[in-house]
Amino acid sequence: VQLQASGGGLVQPGGSLRLSCAASGSIFSFQPMGWYRQAPGKERELVASFTRVGITNYADSAKGRFTISRDTAKNTLLLQMNSLKIEDTAVYYCWGPHSGMDYWGKGTQVTVSS
Repeated sequence: VQLQASGGGLVQPGGSLRLSCAASGSIFSFQPMGWYRQAPGKERELVASFTRVGITNYADSAKGRFTISRDTAKNTLLLQMNSLKIEDTAVYYCWGPHSGMDYWGKGTQVTVSS
């Protein structure tokens, strides 16, 4: 069972990035599922998630700018991030429980800087 995150990079304020998290097997075997991030010196925080019944939740800081979605054909969890701010700089992790254990993708660095 694996989750592999990708798509991070360096972007200017106001720019966009799309993060991907490829799951081994069906992404629906991970319920719920979401994206976390951790900035230097801060605790890991939930950014966006799907609940077990498919409802999306967003951190206040992400509402209106980030969109979480699933590409079921590719078993991939996506996070579209628009209007990026400097404070969005962090390592982003995808997460999902499977068979009673939490699985984390290897983090992908997002740096927002001018």
